Amino acid sequence: MRPKSVTIKDIARSANVSIATVSNVINKKGRVSEETRILVEDLIQKHNYIPDLSARSLKNMNSHLISVAVPHLVKGQFEDNPYFWQVISGIESGARNENFHVMLTGISDSLGVSFANERHLDGLVVIGVDENSEHFEDILELGLPCVFMDSYISKTNLYQVNSNDKFGGYLATRYLLSLGYEKVILISGIKGKIDEQSGVDYQRWLGYKKALQEANIAYVPEMIIEGGNTMVGGYYAAQKVINLLGQKTAIFVLSDIGAMGLIRGLNELGIAIPKDVSVMGYDDIFYADFMIPSLTTIKQDIFHKGQEAVNLLLAQIERREIDEKIISLPVELKIRESTI
Repeated sequence: MRPKSVTIKDIARSANVSIATVSNVINKKGRVSEETRILVEDLIQKHNYIPDLSARSLKNMNSHLISVAVPHLVKGQFEDNPYFWQVISGIESGARNENFHVMLTGISDSLGVSFANERHLDGLVVIGVDENSEHFEDILELGLPCVFMDSYISKTNLYQVNSNDKFGGYLATRYLLSLGYEKVILISGIKGKIDEQSGVDYQRWLGYKKALQEANIAYVPEMIIEGGNTMVGGYYAAQKVINLLGQKTAIFVLSDIGAMGLIRGLNELGIAIPKDVSVMGYDDIFYADFMIPSLTTIKQDIFHKGQEAVNLLLAQIERREIDEKIISLPVELKIRESTI
């Protein structure tokens, strides 16, 4: 026969305190003496007591469930990109520490209020949905606590987490120019004219343009290649850049995963990296240091980015005041073997 589970009433009875006091110790709220707190925590550990989250949810009208929402879970853009998994790992880590669970959701045309109601979500972390997205207003209409990541939304009342992408684009381009290159091909994940877009790649492009301008190098639209933000996209981008390559030309890919595909494609075309051309990535995903050659890139702390996003979300759910609704995280240059 299964042993009877210890309840919060059992803990309260053993400690000779009220159920409310035990609840305050568990949730780290209310006024509880240090002596009582230590006693209750010792009893919880001794009896291996696990709080009943479902009961807490009914009382607080919270499900302790948040969703990471990503537009269009297309193979090659999500499943094969370690960037997303590192972000989600950071979110899950922060949520787990506060007894929240995380689910992954692909945003489709059917997104609506029922999406949140059916799953009883407490909040959303939305990745890569900017104001021009067809889903932006739908997300706002849900009326849920929400944090936008990699979105660059102009509404300052919305909670956002980004890295300093404009500076990252500038830093990468300036470094390549410092090596003596006079042309820098830019490979973006955006499909269409990049100067008519918004979001992460647009910010990095702004930094790219600024570095060219400072070096008195003319901006050439033909040097911008689109659709290279996946492994496959980067691989096929090699065929597009082959006719643009020349002496003193380098390549800046706006994602590491795209750079990995590009290097494979260039190798098959007989172009050696970095002997024939230097290649720079962006993100510093886990695999960047294990490639041959290892990838020079712009590092952002992807895991910490996820943690910051869930911290902002939990602050909203718990109605806590915070100083900054918009967080911009630093980036840095990581020099490896793919550039000379």
